[in-house]
Amino acid sequence: MSIMETLNTRRTYRRFEQRPVAPEILNEAIDAARLASCGANRQTVRYILVQSARAVSAVQPLVHWAAYLPPEQGVPKPDEQPTAFIAVLQDTRLPGCSDVDVGLALGSLTAAAWAHGVGSCIKHFAANNQETDRMVSDSVMDERTLHEIYLPAFETVVKKAQPLGVMAAYNKLNGTHCSENKELLTDILRKRWGYEGMVVTDWGAVKDRAKGIAAGQDLEMPGGSGRGTNSILSAIKAGTLSEEELNAAVRNLLRFVDYVTKTENASAVFDRDADYRMAVSVAENSAVLLKNEKGVLPLAKGCKAVFLGELAQHPRYQGGGSSHVNSAKVSCALEHAPGVAYAQGYRTDEDTVDPALEQAAVAAAADAEVAVIFAGLPERYESEGYDRTTLAMPENQNHLIAAVAAVQPNTVVVLHNGSAIEMPWVNDVPAVLELYLAGDGAGEAAVNLLYGAVNPSGKLAETFPRRLSDTSAYLSFPGERETSVYSEGVFVGYRYYDTTEADVLFPFGHGLSYTTFEYSVLRLSRSTVREGEEVQVTVTVKNTGAVAGKETVQLYVAPPKGERHRPVRELKGFAKVSLQPGESKEVQFTLDKRSLAYYEPELHDFYAESGTYQICVGASSRDLRLTGLLEWQAAQPLPVHFTAASTLKQVMTHPVGAAIIGPILQHMAAAAGSATGKKDDDDSSLSMMMGIQLNTLIDFHVLTEEQLNGILSQINQA
Repeated sequence: MSIMETLNTRRTYRRFEQRPVAPEILNEAIDAARLASCGANRQTVRYILVQSARAVSAVQPLVHWAAYLPPEQGVPKPDEQPTAFIAVLQDTRLPGCSDVDVGLALGSLTAAAWAHGVGSCIKHFAANNQETDRMVSDSVMDERTLHEIYLPAFETVVKKAQPLGVMAAYNKLNGTHCSENKELLTDILRKRWGYEGMVVTDWGAVKDRAKGIAAGQDLEMPGGSGRGTNSILSAIKAGTLSEEELNAAVRNLLRFVDYVTKTENASAVFDRDADYRMAVSVAENSAVLLKNEKGVLPLAKGCKAVFLGELAQHPRYQGGGSSHVNSAKVSCALEHAPGVAYAQGYRTDEDTVDPALEQAAVAAAADAEVAVIFAGLPERYESEGYDRTTLAMPENQNHLIAAVAAVQPNTVVVLHNGSAIEMPWVNDVPAVLELYLAGDGAGEAAVNLLYGAVNPSGKLAETFPRRLSDTSAYLSFPGERETSVYSEGVFVGYRYYDTTEADVLFPFGHGLSYTTFEYSVLRLSRSTVREGEEVQVTVTVKNTGAVAGKETVQLYVAPPKGERHRPVRELKGFAKVSLQPGESKEVQFTLDKRSLAYYEPELHDFYAESGTYQICVGASSRDLRLTGLLEWQAAQPLPVHFTAASTLKQVMTHPVGAAIIGPILQHMAAAAGSATGKKDDDDSSLSMMMGIQLNTLIDFHVLTEEQLNGILSQINQA
């Protein structure tokens, strides 16, 4: 195969399309491997990791896959991003997923796929956080925000699992398209993280093929038009692209080709029934019980219940756009609840109230003991290619819920949606069960959860705000003139809501159960930790209720006040424990320097400041049950360099600087107070003077230039 044949993506991919396969078979297999929702928990995800890999490897011999695309690893910036249903939401760590970060969870998925002969291609690298102008939008952010929020999940997967491919995003990052961004694709991905695989573009993301190769891009998709080839040849002739840069891309592609031609597993078993059962289990373990007052749930068997809403018969179970698949089997709630009455209530293809449908539903609800309304967002509300402009559900659904709640005190709302929504009726209904987009088994899982055959155990991977205007990116999303400035910095999602103590609908990590859990005996293996050391944190959790259940224990770290503004607390560990009634178990976490650190732009690396950190354990970011203290001792303080332009305030933060400048400052403040004759003026004068630059002290005849240079030398050498 020649260099140009290797770079011609259509020819490269056709090597793996040797056997024709019906599209529905491919889609069914992909669907079987799909993560059901955002609320996944630890056991569920581990189960998914293995079963997804098996399902993927089962179909691989049929279609000669080169690689498959696991869930989006970006962190959706606003709550209205419609493709949040394919992402891991508000943290690089997903509550209930594992006792390490989401990057490691997806890294485990990648490793599991490798074990079954299937490579993974992680996406979209990087800062791909909106659909508006997604082909040309420029994600503008500071270095700290990029490394602290938007890169860690990718970093962990690359370091832990070395995926077969990384897909570069459509958007620009700080002015340069991701598919042509050398800092992103080479300096960070390959040099800093040690990535050895292939970099592929998103479909149609290439703007300049030669620039892309020089930046570290290997495979253009879809390619094959000849434009990319001509660009490469022209750049080689002009000397703007070296043969070595081209050869590097070819080597990466040849390694890719070599791998996928050797991994066919002729003995793989494609079991649709087993895949469906897995989908039901995933949905059951991923659902989040948001509210359950008066013990309305679980429903008693044989109670006179009515299911309302078109989604009870035709559930929305998957995302739209390119994530859409054709499923072999999809369950609806009605078929798994024989004898339960049903009324449609509304239409999903319109927003306006249908009086006849609504009145029939309200009458049925009034005649029942319990009314269960299946509601949510139709696919037209959230899909690929556009951003949501509201958190509201269709008006006909909100109106139905309010009308039913007015006549039936035992009203339960079951939600099918890809991300956060407003709930104007939440105070009028006693129970809300969030299914998200729960996959093929959504209907069967919903009935099992409603009637208590399965105890809900999912946790929210996002905050549900009360209104769109409460979100941290409300004023800057989706930007203007194809530029989106990430002015909220690291304060995204719960980091913003919890730091500002905002009134939210449901907090990050929230999720109820049909049983109760007690937290006790929080222990740290050491009270002080230094560079290179770890600390083990253990807590005892007891099931104090009458039924078996699972609890996701979450560990948050609250940093001391320091040089940089930081969120009030951040999730750093979580683990799910299954407990019988009365049973207790110990849950353990391991923390290290990275668990305490933030990204320091001055160092271009993560840094943990010395000080006392609070280690908080609980059931959500707002339900913290126990707190311990951990003293961290950094190997060295942040390097500082003061100049004549530095302010008195800056110098006073340094111990040596404070010792030298402090007396001078006090003398100046006292002099100001003496001049006015008011002792109280000392403090106000001191505050005012903190903004003065050091060289101004020369103009005020407080110091000579020689004295100032001596002081600067002394402080900088300390």
